[in-house]
Amino acid sequence: MKMSDILERRKLTVSFEIFPPKQDSGFEAVLGCVDELVTYEPDFISVTYGAGGGTSANTVRIARHIKNAGITPLAHLTCLSSTAEEVRRVVDELSAQGIQNVLALRGDRPKDPTFVPPGDFKHASDLVAEVLRRGDFCVGGACYPEGHPESAHMDSDLDNLKKKVDAGCSFLTTQMFFDNNMLYSFLYRAQAKGIKVPVIAGIMPVTNAAQIKRMVELSNAYLPPKILSLVDRFGESPEAMKQAGIAYATEQIIDLVSNGVRGIHIYAMNKSDVVRSIMGNISEIVRVAR
Repeated sequence: MKMSDILERRKLTVSFEIFPPKQDSGFEAVLGCVDELVTYEPDFISVTYGAGGGTSANTVRIARHIKNAGITPLAHLTCLSSTAEEVRRVVDELSAQGIQNVLALRGDRPKDPTFVPPGDFKHASDLVAEVLRRGDFCVGGACYPEGHPESAHMDSDLDNLKKKVDAGCSFLTTQMFFDNNMLYSFLYRAQAKGIKVPVIAGIMPVTNAAQIKRMVELSNAYLPPKILSLVDRFGESPEAMKQAGIAYATEQIIDLVSNGVRGIHIYAMNKSDVVRSIMGNISEIVRVAR
């Protein structure tokens, strides 16, 4: 089923994101995680993509497993480190497997200062158009509630986001954020820019203190005092930090659903136990809101 159909028929969608293993030896464990996530009856499960051939080969395999389990898969695809030929090969493989949904992303710049992009796709909007040219896909894109880290200011970031939507994005998924007011403000500004497609809120449970620095680098996310105090108080105790992070993510989700946000996307990080706890906390809320 296409994402556009799911988002149209549901009052609230709940979904998860997983990533392929870095080594083939971890492949079965990821499939086991998928099988548990399926039991929570998500509206879709997304699978990230390893740029430059890293874990990209497994993205299609895992998406196929999700599809065979009766859940809609959303396959990520990045373009900054890929040639046009590589992108087209993956898109054609997705099409051959009957996978209809793609999240088109530029991808993060490698840390290697000598890296030179192939140059076939400079922006995610270029990738959106290419995917749509090659098959009957529903294509989504990413958005940054607090602005892309490389953008000079929010207004220019929204202009670029509008280009992605105009190129054919049917929906958007946010990068992580930890202050819901940042999302509400972003949604208002996006509407003012003429961005009318559904926006799904990406929630990252902070289950260990080491995540924080990398999260901020990737998402430009503001860390409110409440979450900083959690890390300060419980960061040295892994189980306490996990419990606190799950509670914080639960509070975020309840507030979002209460205020009419229609899509919740939990970054599972292949930790089915964390998803299990969150879903246990919100099961009746989800049932009523759907």
